[in-house]
Amino acid sequence: MNEHDLLNIKYNSYDQARNEMHQLLDERAGNLSLPQPFYNDPHMFRADMEEIFQQEWIFVGMSSEVPAKGDYFTVEIGQNPVLVVRDAEGGIKAFHNVCRHRGSKICREHRGKVANLVCPYHQWTYDLQGNLLYAGTEMGDDFDMKAHGLKPAHCRTAGGFVFISLAEGEAPDLDPFLESLEAYMEPYDMENTKVAVESNILEDANWKLVIENNRECYHCAGNHPELLNTLLEWDDTNDPRASEEFLAQYNRQAEAWDAEGIPHKHVEHGLRNRIVRMPLKEGAQVMTLDGSQGCKKMMGRIKNRELGSMRILHLPNSWNHMQGDHAVVFRVLPISAQKTLVTTKWLVHKDAVEGVDYDPAKLRQVWDATNEQDRRLAEENQQGINSIGYQPGPYSETFEFGVINFIDWYSETVRDNLKKRAL
Repeated sequence: MNEHDLLNIKYNSYDQARNEMHQLLDERAGNLSLPQPFYNDPHMFRADMEEIFQQEWIFVGMSSEVPAKGDYFTVEIGQNPVLVVRDAEGGIKAFHNVCRHRGSKICREHRGKVANLVCPYHQWTYDLQGNLLYAGTEMGDDFDMKAHGLKPAHCRTAGGFVFISLAEGEAPDLDPFLESLEAYMEPYDMENTKVAVESNILEDANWKLVIENNRECYHCAGNHPELLNTLLEWDDTNDPRASEEFLAQYNRQAEAWDAEGIPHKHVEHGLRNRIVRMPLKEGAQVMTLDGSQGCKKMMGRIKNRELGSMRILHLPNSWNHMQGDHAVVFRVLPISAQKTLVTTKWLVHKDAVEGVDYDPAKLRQVWDATNEQDRRLAEENQQGINSIGYQPGPYSETFEFGVINFIDWYSETVRDNLKKRAL
C-alpha cells in the first residue's frame, strides 16, 4: 500500500466520521449524554475543532494583559497558533502567529513586548498592524510586500474580555452579547486590572466533559468542600431548585446593588451566553476559603464588598466569576480527543501590591482545590466513557439543566456548521 492509498483511507475515515456525527446528532434524545465517539474519537475531535473552535468566537484572554503598544500574548487553538497584540493606535488585534515566508511561528513566548513582529527564522518583519516591513533584498525586485502581510483573525473586545474567531469570511454575530458584557462589566474597569496569578492544568479528558462538569453543581456537595464554604449551589436566579430563602437573600442584596448602580438582572443570548449576578453565602465577601477579602483594593468603582459573584458564561470555552475585589476567569482549550488545557487567571486592581494588598496563595486556594477536584472527576468520567460498558445516560432536568443546555447548543451548532460546509 503506497502513501496515496494511506491518505485516501485517512480522509475517507474522516468523512465517514463527519457523516456519522451528523446522523448521531440528528437521532440523539435531548435528555441523554452523547454517544461514546463524541468523547474519544480522533476524527470527531477534528470535526469539533473545525466546526466549533475554528468557526465560533473563542475567549482567549483579557485586554489588561496587553496594556500598552506592542504588548502581546499568544494562544494555541488546536494546531493554529494565534497572537493578540495592542497596536500603535491602542486597539487590540489578532493574527495567525505564522510567518508569510515559510510558516514559522513569529512570537515564541507566551507573553512579551515588541516594537515590531520579527520572525526569528529569517527576520521577516511586520508592524503591529500586520503589514510586512522587511523581507530582505533576496526576494527580488518584483516581490509584492503588500501581498504578504500577516493573516488576521477576527478579534472583538468588550468589558475587558478578548474573543477571536478563526472563521474564514464573516464570523458569527456576537454584538448582542458584547453589548450586555460591556454594560455589566462597566463597574469593574477591567482595563485597569492585572493578572495576579495564573494556573494551567492539563486534563486527560475531552473538552466537552470539562464543560459539562462546570455546567452543574449536582456534584458539588460530594466533591467541593472548599468551594461550598462561600458558593451557593444554585446555577442562577432562574434555577428551578432555588429555595425561597435564597430568593429572599437575592432580593435583599439586589437593593444594595441597585443603590450602587451595579447591574444584576439575568441576561442571556441563546444557550451560548449568559450573565447573572448571584449572592454568595451570607457574610461571605468573595470566594476565599473563609469568605474574607481577597484584595484590599476594590475593582473599578465598586464599594460594596458583598457584591456576590457575577457569573459569565461563554460557550464553547469560558466561565467566569467577577467579585468585588478580584475576578477569576477560566479558559478551556482542547488539545486532543482526550486532553484539555484549563487556564485560570485571578485579576486584581493594577495598583494592588502583592504581599501588601493581596496574597496570591489566598486568592487561588479555593479554585486550585476545586480545579484539581474537577480534573479528577473529568478524567474518571473519561475513563468510564472509554469502556465498552458505556452507553448514553439520562440527565436530570432540574439538577443538570445547564448540561442539557450546553449539549443542545453544541449539537445545534455542529449540525448547522456541518450543513453549511456541505453546501
